[in-house]
Parts: sequence; C-alpha cells; structure tokens
Amino acid sequence: MFIRRTQTRNRDSGESYYTYRLVRSERVGGKVKQLTLLNLGRYFDVEQPYWPSLCVRVEELLAGQASFLPMDLPAAVERHAQRIAAQLVARQSKPSAEATEPPAEGDIQSVDVDSLDLVRPRTVGVEQAALWAMGQVDFNGLLKGMGLSGPQRATVLGSIIGRMAAPGSELATFHWLTERSGLGELLDVDFEAMSLARLYRISDRLLASKTAIEAALFDRVSDLFGLSTTITLYDLTNTYFEGEMVSNPKAKRGHSKEKRSDCPLVTLAMVLDGSGFVRRSEVFPGNVSEGSTLETMLTELKAPTGALVVMDRGIATEENVQWLLEHGYRYLVVSRERKRRFDPEQSKIIENASGEKLHLERVLSDDGKEVRLYCFSERRAKKEEAINERFMARFEEQLKGIADGLSKPRTTKNINKLWERIGRLKAKSRGVGQHYTIELIPDAKGENAVELRWTRSATDGSQLTHPGVYCLRSSETQWDEEVLWRTYSMLTDLEAVFRSLKSELGMRPVFHHKEQRVDGHLFITVLAYQFVQIIRRTLHDHDIHFSWTRIRQLLGGQVRVTAVLNRPDGHTLHVRKATRPEGGHLDICKALDMDTRPGGIQKMIH
Repeated sequence: MFIRRTQTRNRDSGESYYTYRLVRSERVGGKVKQLTLLNLGRYFDVEQPYWPSLCVRVEELLAGQASFLPMDLPAAVERHAQRIAAQLVARQSKPSAEATEPPAEGDIQSVDVDSLDLVRPRTVGVEQAALWAMGQVDFNGLLKGMGLSGPQRATVLGSIIGRMAAPGSELATFHWLTERSGLGELLDVDFEAMSLARLYRISDRLLASKTAIEAALFDRVSDLFGLSTTITLYDLTNTYFEGEMVSNPKAKRGHSKEKRSDCPLVTLAMVLDGSGFVRRSEVFPGNVSEGSTLETMLTELKAPTGALVVMDRGIATEENVQWLLEHGYRYLVVSRERKRRFDPEQSKIIENASGEKLHLERVLSDDGKEVRLYCFSERRAKKEEAINERFMARFEEQLKGIADGLSKPRTTKNINKLWERIGRLKAKSRGVGQHYTIELIPDAKGENAVELRWTRSATDGSQLTHPGVYCLRSSETQWDEEVLWRTYSMLTDLEAVFRSLKSELGMRPVFHHKEQRVDGHLFITVLAYQFVQIIRRTLHDHDIHFSWTRIRQLLGGQVRVTAVLNRPDGHTLHVRKATRPEGGHLDICKALDMDTRPGGIQKMIH
C-alpha cells in the first residue's frame, strides 16, 4: 500500500493540479497491477515524508492492531489514518452489482471473541431524523434546482443538521461533522476532508437565495401538512454578540430579552403561520422599535388580504392596528391600554390545556367595530401578587433606609437631594412607586428634612388592584370569548418557537463580526427550526409531544460503530453497523417510518 501523486488538468479551466490516490500492488494473472483503493483528492495535506508511516498505520488499523499513537507519528497523521481506514471499510465492503443474496442462514464465521474491539463510534440518530424531515419536502432537490453542486448541497445539509444536533457556531458544527457525526456515512460524503472555509462560503450562498428558499420551503411545508394561510403570527426576538462588532452596522445596543444589554444586539423578526412554520424572516438592527417592523415584513411577504394577524403588545401600536385595517387585514392583538378592568359577574369560564380555569369578559365597542376580551387567570394573579409584594417590600426597605439616615450623622438631609433620590427609587420600582404617597417633613429653615412619612394607597386599574388581568382586542366582533382566547393562545405557542431557536438551536450568542455572516448564521438557525418543526408536527400527529431537546436526547444515543475481530486464519473481520434503538427512540422511528439501523451493515475481511 502506497500513495501516488498524479498531475492532471481541469478540462474546463485548463488549470493544472495534483491529485492523490491510495494504491496497492497486486499480482493478477502473472502480472503486477496497481489497484486504486481510495481517491484522496487534490487537497490531501499529509507531508510526503510521512506517507510510508501513514500507509503502515492504515494496514495496522485494518489488521485490528491496538489504536495506540506511535511516538514518531503526529496526531494529524493518525487522524488521517483513522479516516482512511474507515473509508476503506465502508467502501470496499459495499456489494457489487453482480453480488448474490446472502444465504438464508446468514454470514457465519469463526472469530476470536477476546480480540473484539469497538472503534470509530459516530452518531446517526438525529442525523437520520433530520434527513427524513428534509426528504419530506425534497430539500435536496430544492437546492439542486438553485444550481448547487453535490459538494455544496452536502455542506448545506451538514450546516443545518449540525445546528439541529449540536447547536453552536459554524466552528462548532465543523468539529461536530469531522469528529462526532456519522452524517457523512449516510450521505456518502467525506466531511473530514472538508475545510472550515467551506461552511462559511455556503452560509453566504444560502443567504444570497434566502427569499427564494423561504418561499419555496414554506410552500412545500404547506402542501405537506395542508396549512391554512388565514392566520399569521408575528413576533421578534434578539440575540447578543460577544465583542464590540464595530464592523456590523446592525449591531446596536438596545433592550436585550436575555438581560445582556451590555452587549451589541441584532433583532430577528419572523412571520409564522398558525402551525408555527416560518413564512418569512428578517434581521433588523438591535435597537429597532418593535412596532416599526410590521409594515415592512407584511408588505415584503405579500401576506394575503383578509389574513388574521396575531401579535403581542410590543408590536400592537395604534398605528400598526390602523395600518392593518387600512390594508384589509384582520387582527387579534394584546391591548396596550394601561388601565386594567374586569367584571367577574359578566365573565365566562373556560379551561386551558393544563386544566386551569380562565375567566373571560367580552366587551363590544360602542361603534361595534372592535371587541375587547378581558382575561383573568388565577395562576397569573398569584404570580403577579408575589411579584408586587417583593417589589413593595424592597421599595419600603429603601424608603426606610432614607428615613433612618435622617437621624444619623454624615448622611444627606437636603430636601431637594432627597426628593431626587426618591424619584430614582420610583423609577426603578417596577411600577409599585405609584401606589405610595410620600412626604418629607422640613426643618424650621425648610432646607433639610427631619422626617420621612409614607402611606400605601393602591391605584385603581393597576396590577395591584387587578392582578392576573390582561386584555385582548380584535376586529373579529362575531367570535365568542373562547374562540378569541384560543386563537390568541397560538401566540403563546409562538414563544416556545423562540425558546427553541434561542436555547435548543443555538441562536445565541453570535460570534461573527461581518453583517453577512451574522445574517447567514441566523438564517441557518431558522432553516434548522423548520425541519425540527416538521419532525415535531409529525410526532404530534402520533401523540408524541416531546420538546426538541428531549427528541435530540433520545435520538442522540444511536451510533454506528465498527466491531473488529481476529479470525483463526490470521485475517481480520470488520463489521460496521448502527446500535439498536429502544424505548422512546424506537417509538420515534416507528412514527416517522424510519430505518432502525441507518447506514446498513458493512463488512470487510482484511
């Protein structure tokens, strides 16, 4: 076994380059012929002095030698040897077209059981499920129709599936593809020979076709599940950067939903259908006003006239509601009105999915064009009451600190400065300061305070007097209380979508510096979410209601592994196959109608 370098030329460009092959000399019919065992490609980067040692090491691995690292063999060369040996097992064990079916009794061989060694474990469970989801909408065909070559399509699949299986940066995906995953075996692609730069380039290529990919993918998902376009869910979230990101004009400081306002942010806006599939996504600057993005998104989306738009309080400005009406959209939004109200005598009681009782009061506007739904939740009320008590206790403790300081030396007693301090306390009190009447008693000169008094008096229509109450407003004046609330609850489910994007699919943080790479990272995350949703929607139809984290845990335990055994005749038997799924993993395989042993069985005798 040796390595041959051959000069060749690209027929189209005329470029001259070298290609490398692993070759073995064999005697055939009285003549010695050199047979190519494996094409190592043009980017084979092992230095020539190590070629003989590399070939010896490959022979050792195929002969079942212990996987020790020789002192004179660099780690990079050992990795190449492991990869080449694995490829030889996979490719030389594939049956030829003339191969006959194995005998009914199976392949029976004599082996030394004590010599058993299990090598090269690679995960295939999540990978198979992801490929299944992509196959449901012929995503590979979609990429091919865009003009992507085979290696480019494989890199796209690797990027997206890596985000599904091991969320992180493109660098983390590269390490996962080359060190832990068996996706290359399922696709017949050598990811270990891939460069990190290819992942970045394919991100740029995907981003260039973002609009077309999103539209085509949503159309195929709609056909697959028979989705209705009558309900549109709209919401935003943001993600933070590690670093200053001075080269990205979208990286701005703003209100971070992860309490990371110390970092630059970008905002991801998404329009989804009622089943949670993404119709359109867009990346905005981190300091964008939520209410200013709706018109841009719906206009570019060309959402059908008459569609129902559901959105939360941050986007439901009066201007946006009027814009929806002027352009023929219906709406169901969380009201921004500050004063709370609720009449239990006029309410209707329903139960949510968890069995909690909800009280709903429906009020039609005087002109009959809008309906408001005042909702009361006992669970929400208890939560808000606990929050109010905590903030009021903190506020009163801070007031007491000011009062105690009036009798201590070297503390501020100037009335003007104390009022400034009290004002700052109110600003940071999360709204509870409005329920207090505060009085500073001045001394004879009127310059310093000698006493601080306060009384608590709850402001009517506030969270303190109406805990657990919130209001919805809608143009659907014919809907009853239950239909309004259950339609709005889809927006609550949308929050789970963003949790999946942020925590389960590694959207945060972003380590890229360039705007294009940041947008590409977020778009790959959105695509990964689409395929996660295909899997979860199908499992839901089979009464399997797991989070993606739980699904990934169940599938992640399946690996392909090679069993190496010595035979009495001195040869070595290599058998590579996937471990058997069980429990919840097996239930998922049945629900998705997937092969329980992805990759099949590969055997080789060396």
